[in-house]
Formats: sequence, C-alpha cells, structure tokens
Amino acid sequence: MAKLHVKKGDSVVITAGKDKGKKGNVLQAMPKEGKVIVEGVNVIKRHSKPNKANPQGGIIEREAAVHASNAMPYCSKCGKGVRIAKKILSDGTKVRSCAKCGEVFDK
Repeated sequence: MAKLHVKKGDSVVITAGKDKGKKGNVLQAMPKEGKVIVEGVNVIKRHSKPNKANPQGGIIEREAAVHASNAMPYCSKCGKGVRIAKKILSDGTKVRSCAKCGEVFDK
C-alpha cells in the first residue's frame, strides 16, 4: 500500500493507454489498489437489469479505474503533466507544487 501522488479533485493528464493525452479531474483515489478514477477517462459500458434505482435498466456508461502511475498532475501554468515537488511555505505548511515552475497544487 503506497501513498499516491494524486488526490481527489486534482486535475490530471493520462500518460499511457487508450486514453493517453486526455485531461480530467480525479473523482476517487484508491491508495490500497494504487488506482484512481478520472472524469471522462476509461469509460466502460455496463448492462444493468431494472431495479428500484434504475427502473428502466439498460446500458450504463461510467468511468473505470486506471493505475495511478498513468496519471500525472496537470499544471495549468506549464500547460502539461508535471512531476510533484514538496515545498515548505513560510508559515511552515508542507504543500505539493510543480517541479518545473513551482505553482502550488494544494491550496
């Protein structure tokens, strides 16, 4: 069980696989599995029977998990996926920042 470099709500870009180059926000992070669910990435179709939640049933599209190593944090200042650097601010808080330009990801 490793700590993930991305968190829920982070903007990421996918670096490998069929969705390479797509950008989206992390909807859910699963550190035990080392995976993340990203909005609009790795969309799968599930056939569901009618039930109380979905009385019509049918084919439902939803996002499936991708490995966290295939998601890089997206820096809006640099305009691409970047590595994370740890930075200690003047008030003593430790934050994640862009390794290239220094933009802070944690607000």
